[in-house]
Amino acid sequence: MKKYLAFISGLLILISNDAFSQNLSKKQLLEDLMYYRDTLPVKHKNLYNKITKTEFENKVARIAGKIDTLNEETFMVELFRLNVSIGDEHTRIEPQFTLALPIKFTPFDDGIFVTGIDPQQSSALLSKLTAINGHPIDEINRKFKEVIKADNQSYFEIYEQQFLNNPSFLKGLGVLNSDKSAEFTLQSRNGETRQVTLYAVNKDSLNLTLSPQYGAMLPYREPEKDYWYAYDSTKKTVYFNFVHCIDDEQHPFAQFNEELFSKIKSWHPDKIIIDLRYNSGGNSGVLEPFIDSIKHSYLNKKNHFYVLIGKQTFSSALMNAIEFKRYTNAILVGQMTSGNINHYGEVRGFRLPNTKIVIGYSTRYWENWKGKKGALMPDKGITYSSLNFIDNKDEALEYIYKQ
Repeated sequence: MKKYLAFISGLLILISNDAFSQNLSKKQLLEDLMYYRDTLPVKHKNLYNKITKTEFENKVARIAGKIDTLNEETFMVELFRLNVSIGDEHTRIEPQFTLALPIKFTPFDDGIFVTGIDPQQSSALLSKLTAINGHPIDEINRKFKEVIKADNQSYFEIYEQQFLNNPSFLKGLGVLNSDKSAEFTLQSRNGETRQVTLYAVNKDSLNLTLSPQYGAMLPYREPEKDYWYAYDSTKKTVYFNFVHCIDDEQHPFAQFNEELFSKIKSWHPDKIIIDLRYNSGGNSGVLEPFIDSIKHSYLNKKNHFYVLIGKQTFSSALMNAIEFKRYTNAILVGQMTSGNINHYGEVRGFRLPNTKIVIGYSTRYWENWKGKKGALMPDKGITYSSLNFIDNKDEALEYIYKQ
């Protein structure tokens, strides 16, 4: 059975481009809040799974009670805070932001590091973030944990870093006073601290210099492809990167899979690795030809078949990982997934009338593994450090190569 799109990013096409570019009245903000209150419980599969109807309505009423103190940014943050209490990883608030700060962060186990930045500030690449506008990173993390689900650390880290370069969101949180610029305090590898001021630009014209590791390390070598493979003859290992659960019309996955297993027959490798660490979902049915092939392959043996999972493994990619765990001899390597094994999903969306914010909501419950709770955990946990990243080392792949 195919399991269809369950990741909220597909809703972005519904969002008006003029959101957050207009000055809305308090009455209009209240209208949006009431529309949210009246619409979400009707459309959601089971909104009151983790919050009671009374609790939900009381939280809405508290926002309504302070509507005169809110602007568009703080109103948006209040919706995020309310959404956390719902406790559904697929029910999301999706505003359309027009501005972005020219910086990209990646979370590692030893902190949050700059992995992309304005070309004029490229010397700050791979520095550690310690503060924004004088607010220490520990304080910022506490603020974000009020507006992003934090019961799953992987989920929290992935979504926090997506907003750390968002001036409107940071302003709504009280980290910035303006959405025009921000001062980042960064610590270099040798411990030196510097302040870097960055100015917001239109997100569609964002131009970043990325850290060289994105071109050097194996998982990042084919950034334009949804799936690809490589063979290391010295290690006798096939590496298969499945980045998106999407069937490429120019290279259908069924055809790709035939090519891959034809090569496997020719190469006769000792190991195969499928990398799901950067796959946040789509249609889980796309991978079915590979799942069927690997089940019947000589490689479907312990220490010969490895599945990489991590913080970005979510939704349909998580479903694929669960199937490998349950029905093959794969060893799961990496970190806990950002998605829960059993979860609400198959997302649809509606738009608030004035702010144009899209509210994504779940329409189906996926019981992928009866009785299981929480995220999918690896058989072998991996710690990823910034130092190894800087040295072009992928700890998960290094571990597998040694087995």
